[in-house]
Amino acid sequence: MDPVIIVGAGPVGLTLALALARQEVPCVVLDEGPGKDEPRPARTVVLRQDTAALLERLTGTALAEHGVRWAGWRSLRRKQVLSEITFDASDAAPLHIAQHVLTGALRAALADEPLVKTAVDNRLDAIEQERSGITAHTRGANGTWWRGSYLVGCDGPRSTVRKLQDIRFPGRTAVERHAVAALRAELPWEGRTLLHRMPPWRQSGPSAGEVTARPLPDGVWRLDWLLPPGKDLVTPETLVARIRETLAGWTGGATPAYELLDTGVHMVHHRLARRWRAGRVFLAGDAAHLLGALGAQGLDEGLRDVDNLAWKLAAAWHHGPHEALLDSYQAERRAVITARLCAADQVLPALRGAGGLRQIVPGAARGHDALLTDGHLGRGSLGAPQVYADSPLTPRQLEGEIPVDTPRGALVTDVRVTAEDGSFVQLRDRFGRGALLVVLIAPGTGVWDRKHWMSAGIMPRLAAAVAALPHPAELLVAESYPGAPAHSVLLVRPDGHLVTVLNGVRPAELYVAAEATVGGARKEEAQAVSGAR
Repeated sequence: MDPVIIVGAGPVGLTLALALARQEVPCVVLDEGPGKDEPRPARTVVLRQDTAALLERLTGTALAEHGVRWAGWRSLRRKQVLSEITFDASDAAPLHIAQHVLTGALRAALADEPLVKTAVDNRLDAIEQERSGITAHTRGANGTWWRGSYLVGCDGPRSTVRKLQDIRFPGRTAVERHAVAALRAELPWEGRTLLHRMPPWRQSGPSAGEVTARPLPDGVWRLDWLLPPGKDLVTPETLVARIRETLAGWTGGATPAYELLDTGVHMVHHRLARRWRAGRVFLAGDAAHLLGALGAQGLDEGLRDVDNLAWKLAAAWHHGPHEALLDSYQAERRAVITARLCAADQVLPALRGAGGLRQIVPGAARGHDALLTDGHLGRGSLGAPQVYADSPLTPRQLEGEIPVDTPRGALVTDVRVTAEDGSFVQLRDRFGRGALLVVLIAPGTGVWDRKHWMSAGIMPRLAAAVAALPHPAELLVAESYPGAPAHSVLLVRPDGHLVTVLNGVRPAELYVAAEATVGGARKEEAQAVSGAR
């Protein structure tokens, strides 16, 4: 079968290629550039716990060694400390890393992946779809025709794939503007991120703005200043003046020594593609959506697109097209981004408006700070991974279903599990392999030899039920899971989202839930069954 064509070699496209290759799906990555990224210290990304874990799992690289996990978070308004958080080893501290370092790690992992071909100097200019596959044409030094099974546009805000498919991309332009600088300096809060609203050295009113400082390795910091609305140019002189007054204000004296490494202006847009699928063509990342105001990071959502789409494309590639499963990508992910954009649009006027009630309502400053903290730290409606509560893949209510601490459709908690070969692994390490995960909660099995518990009690019946499921599945055993009683059975999607929890071994209900998770019975199978009757 033909490979999947991925257009775009940014973090989203490279991650998708790795995710598909890990599920034994060949890919071609069309890169319009030369295949390497110029270092830009001011162009960085903040990764939350789930997306950082996804990248580390795929690259086999400890990304924290190339970036900085925040030691803490501090929020100020003028001179008042509104909130201060210290992260310890058990906390899900965000990871801050330069984008060129991240793409370098992804490219290094792909260099050792025989199922992925990267074609540099290839700019897409035509797409032709047929019932049996898709053909793409590229121009450039190495331009040619490419044949594929599916095509995914990961080619950014100006996506050629989106334009060739005539998909509208409505939304808001220039929701926020930030002046950005990367510099090496000694600041008084090593390893901690600071959000400073209305700093006292700036004039009051709408132009007072805010400044954020995020640490990078080797004493480097990324500073972002929120700019007032408008199109005023940010000249080198005004940016240097902002740097000097900010550093002096934070250190309480003369401007300390610093080394300026890189500068830029970051523009935040909010846009959402009308469709994320057109036949065998899909959109992901910035080609499908743009968001990022109030600390929400667009790359996080692009990587979650990949995690959602990869196992569904792999299932279609290995087992034949299943339209309901492929359609669920748009249904799930577009709904999540819509909710995220709506949440940001609802709070932006209160947070960014000048004067009015926010100046006189008691507690308003702390309420606004809580919203901004949620966005920056990946919490709440502005930042937390969303739940696929209304997914078309959600099974109907089952008689034996029971609640646990994880809602249906949410990412499961990472617990230690025993694999079928008797090894101890983390549940998260089994994500992204294309198989459903069936987890039995069996207290005490962790100290038993596998040969004893695999043939004892309910295990043989459960193993037989797992083998009979309509999609490949892996059986795991855990000592405990938050809120789950002994002998309950969890069904988890390949991307780590909870499908259901059953009270005991219920083969028929487990089968029904698994079938719904992969899009229900295939039409051709249903027709064959109907004809046999």
